[in-house]
Amino acid sequence: MIAEEHMATWALYSKIPFQYAAFLMSVWPTMVLAQATYPSKPIRLIVPFPPGGSTTIVARLIGQKLTDSWGQQVVVDNRGGGNTIIGSEAMVKAAPDGYTLLHVTSTHVINPSLLKTPYDAVKDFAPVATMVGTETLMVVNPQVPASNLQEFIALAKAKPGQLNFATSGSGTTNHLANELFSIMAGIKMQHIPHKGAGPAVTDLIGGQVQLFMNNALPLTPFVKAGRIRAIAVSGESRLLSLPDVPTFTQAGLPGYEVKSWQGILAPAKTPKPIVDKLSDEVARILRRPEVRDNLLVMGADPFVSTPQQFSELIKLDLVKYAKLIKEAKIRLE
Repeated sequence: MIAEEHMATWALYSKIPFQYAAFLMSVWPTMVLAQATYPSKPIRLIVPFPPGGSTTIVARLIGQKLTDSWGQQVVVDNRGGGNTIIGSEAMVKAAPDGYTLLHVTSTHVINPSLLKTPYDAVKDFAPVATMVGTETLMVVNPQVPASNLQEFIALAKAKPGQLNFATSGSGTTNHLANELFSIMAGIKMQHIPHKGAGPAVTDLIGGQVQLFMNNALPLTPFVKAGRIRAIAVSGESRLLSLPDVPTFTQAGLPGYEVKSWQGILAPAKTPKPIVDKLSDEVARILRRPEVRDNLLVMGADPFVSTPQQFSELIKLDLVKYAKLIKEAKIRLE
């Protein structure tokens, strides 16, 4: 056991109170042990969306790699509903021990500007790591008489309010992507919210809606199979997975840019050694060539960040999306 005079000396040189120094010395062995033994049982990764969307695709990919690395099963738990609030609240209420995590998208920072959440988007979460960044892909039902962006805009202007656009839910990133597109293109369409990207794609293929704007991960297979038609993609360059699809700038709508991210959060007060261990392992997985290539082929960019960098991104995007929502006068339906 460390003598009091040694703790007093340490407190003096580190410029922290003696009592706090004593506390740190008492919990430090436990923190070190937690990091060394973690994980010692299965981990639950909550995805606050229904199955079938890009979040499930990425969660299963990274979850399987974590399982392979640590020998402990990472169980993907889809808990959709409430615009991601149901799954998010379940994670917040879990023990802060690293065994219940949350797979989030940019929707996490959009919600506070649209509705009252039973948690604080910053204070109640411990950012762990980002995983992917995704551009917005615009797709239409093949029966829509428009083969390119300008033809679609002309069609929408000729039929104001008659074309339907799908989203994976009111207030999601793809909802904002559609609203921004409508503002920039000077068109008016009817919003049809769905409970996830999977149901939205189903209705798009079935012709119940004419347009869907989302990241490319769940859409690419359907585009390649000819079941939906890709019109344009945001970003400075074309997707590796869909090289024939022009960017919005190339298609005649410069300045349109909506890029979202996916990441992992833990409950607030999760021990830092556990957060760091998780973050380091996710970063190591994302840097593996086969994982990187797999994500790129699906239309996603590997996105590595530290917990601190992820925390800063969340705070910046809270402000960015609040401004966009106010300017677009977006309200939940």
